[in-house]
Formats: sequence, structure tokens, C-alpha cells
Amino acid sequence: MDMATLPRAAEMSRAGARNPRWHPGSAPALHSEIFAPANEASGAGAAFALAMDGWRSAARQDDSLPAAEERAVLWVQDHAAMRAGGRPYRPGLPEALRHRLIHVAARTPEDALFAMEEGMRCRDLACVIGEVAGNPRAMDFTASRRLTLATEKHGVPLLLIRLDAKADLSSARMRWRIGSAQSAPPLWNPQAPGRPAWQAELFRSRTHIPGEWILRDEHSFLAAERIEPASSPAAPDHGDLGERAGTRSLAAL
Repeated sequence: MDMATLPRAAEMSRAGARNPRWHPGSAPALHSEIFAPANEASGAGAAFALAMDGWRSAARQDDSLPAAEERAVLWVQDHAAMRAGGRPYRPGLPEALRHRLIHVAARTPEDALFAMEEGMRCRDLACVIGEVAGNPRAMDFTASRRLTLATEKHGVPLLLIRLDAKADLSSARMRWRIGSAQSAPPLWNPQAPGRPAWQAELFRSRTHIPGEWILRDEHSFLAAERIEPASSPAAPDHGDLGERAGTRSLAAL
């Protein structure tokens, strides 16, 4: 075997540090897409859970940032998304968001894109939640790129929910497939409804290794249980090996 063809330990370490395994509290992407079925509210529920997890992460990293819990949230839906999934139901939202939600009912996908882009220009917003059904012609790569540039320029996160849509070309930094999952039984009353839970697959990311998790909203934090791939359940996970190794040689682990 030609040892010169093997990757160097330092190169492997840098690759692992660049692409660690995602976990709650990871630095959030400014532009994320969530693909979800329209016959359940899993897309919107997961979007709010990921948004709040991102706010908590940003607050831990920089306590000088204005509290996201005090800023408004813009939720934009096109007509097809409202017909498929319904309008926001405020009593069903997280309690901290009910009094500061701004809802925009857009007639067309073009109007929804315009509203989302204008919302990201307002730094008084905690985030923008967009909801578009299907794969309309307006949602092409050029439109996606405009959204990415706007959110990265102004720093207002965008979580775009794609209802019953195919994963087409996009410049989103993180792309998820989300579906509902069985809630864990409550501790004190097994007959009561459990906390929201989702089956989430991160299938594309600029900063993290793809993976699949069961996400659970635990009210004050987001919990994640990783799902091992069925094709190779015994395969070791070296996703964050470089990050754990630090400056040591991988041969020493």
C-alpha cells in the first residue's frame, strides 16, 4: 500500500472540525429550508422549535445581543400553503410567541418571496418563517439565492417551510426533511398529550454532517436523539472525531 495516498491526520482533523455532527445548540444557519407534508403541522412546529433553539444558542455566545424573546416574528404564507395547512392558530403556538406574531397572507408565491425578503431587512424581527406549497416556478435557484443574500446581509434568520415539495436547487445553508414523531408519555399523567416531537433528517448542510434525529420540544430546550442508519447499524460514527482529537494524532485514539 502506498502510504502517501492516505489522508494525513491533520487534514482529517481539520475536515472533522469543519463539519461536526449537528446537535441542539449548534450555531444556526441564517437560511434553512424545511420540507414537510401539508397534512400535518410538523413543518411549522419544527421551524419554531429550531428558531428558538437558535436564539438560545446565539444568546449564549453573545450576551450583548438584544433578546430574541422580545422581538416580533414574521410568518409569511402564500395562498396555496394556507389552503393546505391552514392559518396560524395562536393558542397552539409557543406561549412566548403568541403576542408577537406578525402574519402575512400572500396571494401568490411571488408576493410571499417579496414579503420574506422585506422582512429580513428589518433587524427588529427575531426571524422570518416562510411557508410555500409545492414547487412554484417563482421558487427557483435565483429566488433562493436572493433570500440567502438578504438574510446574510441583514442577519435576520429565515426558515422556509416547503409543503409537499420536492427538493430542487437551492442555496439554503441547511435543508431538513421533517415529519411528526410519537411523543414521549408525560411523567405524571400517561393519558395527557405529550410534548411535540419530530423525525428530522438533515440531508444537506454547509457546516454539518447529514444525519437523522428524533427532536423533542422540552419547553425550555430542544432535545435530540440520533437515529442510526438502518443500512449499517454497526458502523462507527467518526463525524466529530477531529473535534474531539484536538491536536493529537488520530492514531493515539
